[in-house]
Amino acid sequence: MNQADYEQLEQSIGRLTEMAAAEGLDFFPMRYEVCPSEVLYSIGAYGMPTRFAHWSFGKAYQRMKAEYDFGLSRIYELVINSNPCYAFLLDRNTLLQNKLIVAHVLGHSDFFKNNAMFAATDRKMVDRMAVFASRMRAFEQEYGADEVEYVLDASLSIQEHVDPQIRSGRKDGFGEKEGGTKDVVGFIAGNSRKLKDWQREILYMLREEMLYFWPQMETKILNEGWATFWHLRLIRQLELNDSEIVEFAKMNAGVVQPGSGSLNPYYLGLRMLEYIERREGTEALFDIREMESDVSFLRNYLSKALVEEMDLFLYGRDGDVYRVTDKDVATVRDTLIRQRSNGGYPYITAIDDDYGGRGELLLLHRYEGLELDRKYVDRTLPMVHRLWGRPVHLKTCNKDNRELRYSFDGSQMQAV
Repeated sequence: MNQADYEQLEQSIGRLTEMAAAEGLDFFPMRYEVCPSEVLYSIGAYGMPTRFAHWSFGKAYQRMKAEYDFGLSRIYELVINSNPCYAFLLDRNTLLQNKLIVAHVLGHSDFFKNNAMFAATDRKMVDRMAVFASRMRAFEQEYGADEVEYVLDASLSIQEHVDPQIRSGRKDGFGEKEGGTKDVVGFIAGNSRKLKDWQREILYMLREEMLYFWPQMETKILNEGWATFWHLRLIRQLELNDSEIVEFAKMNAGVVQPGSGSLNPYYLGLRMLEYIERREGTEALFDIREMESDVSFLRNYLSKALVEEMDLFLYGRDGDVYRVTDKDVATVRDTLIRQRSNGGYPYITAIDDDYGGRGELLLLHRYEGLELDRKYVDRTLPMVHRLWGRPVHLKTCNKDNRELRYSFDGSQMQAV
């Protein structure tokens, strides 16, 4: 973008902001920054501009940057759930592309501010993560970078196993029907006899970060569908010349293409919202964006007619080819709901910190139709052992509903 483009973009931001407000969007004050791809991909890899350093973030950065350099994929923008809301635009975007992104992030900001899943998130997390990063650097200086990385590797392997109910002030989280707690990270931090205070602090800091990120994992389809719905509506109100119309059509087609191998959340969310608007009006969409998560959105609004209209089906591998395995509407909908339940992660609870009376840890996987992936079990349980310091066990079921128990004692894995 040249200087003239920057001036036009500034004018367009003002125009799009007025249009979005007139349409009823209620967003946080916006802060835009146009930055080079290295900065954008760095923030994308870390998840936040102020987060602590870890080798896995560097690995993610190199992968994303390589895909960008070879033209395989591209991040056009990043937006931070904060007040004010920070949006980062790519300096190599064309003027029209950045206009579209501005319209898109206004939709995200409105969603962050109004969706119930985000109500209890920390809007000052950018500052808090900077403090966490400072603590990590202090630990590295005092205990050594290798020691900190040793704990971080294990902690990051279970970081998704937190209880989002804690955000709402439930100190012990949601009451589990089988007892125990969904807050596995907090349970290990509070009960491990091996961890030192600074190591517990790392786990608690990671838990705070995941509680911040969790609403985005619960609303991927609805949030992206909402932002896409509004970038389409707002950009169509702008006066575009012929070349800009073609450029907009190409970019938008890339965003909402159905996808191969998995469902594109932009496509699915947009199609569902457009379908609902045709039948119930725009006002109904504002109620949905306020109350629903992906699971409730799919359960309440993915109708038979919509499944058939989008030609959704299940498929599986048969030898060297993939074949359609089921087109039943209820089965397709239930499979999508299972895939989005618990943010897409296995539902695991911590049951016992003194299993067998030997100070061992017992975890339970709630089987709801999807088996655990054995290769992840083999890699993650040793990491849990690293944090617990005693043998750890994980109960689950296979597809035949037969109970399985994986155990790692520090040297070998057993499955019985």
